[in-house]
Amino acid sequence: MPNGFEAEDVWKARGRGFQMGAVQPEGVVVHLTGQVAWDKNEQIVGVANIEAQTRCCFENIQKLLAEVGGRLDDIVSITTYFTDRAQLPTIQKVRSEFLREGSAPVSTSVMVAGLGHEDFLVELTPIAVIPKERFHLRD
Repeated sequence: MPNGFEAEDVWKARGRGFQMGAVQPEGVVVHLTGQVAWDKNEQIVGVANIEAQTRCCFENIQKLLAEVGGRLDDIVSITTYFTDRAQLPTIQKVRSEFLREGSAPVSTSVMVAGLGHEDFLVELTPIAVIPKERFHLRD
């Protein structure tokens, strides 16, 4: 879990699922490929539905981190790519459901012209730090 902080004279995160700064804890740094709204069979989840797609991204991230002993609370940084500015409040709402206030990572959000498939609306790229006592790789 990152140690988050804010500064008195800087704008605030205000429960939008991120922190203004985070100090990386000790552990194993894990970088994940950007996650999109694909199920395990590479079928798109939630065509034209930003909420469903964002949930799918977080569920994929959760499963990948669990594979090596991690949890969503271990994410220290996340970059969000999205295709329409109007989607951002919904993305932030879903993000705040998955990433608890006080343990949320730092965040960057970038509006892009398109993603890897014309039906993808959002892509999330996290970096996590998993405590060494929980980290494991399966043989």
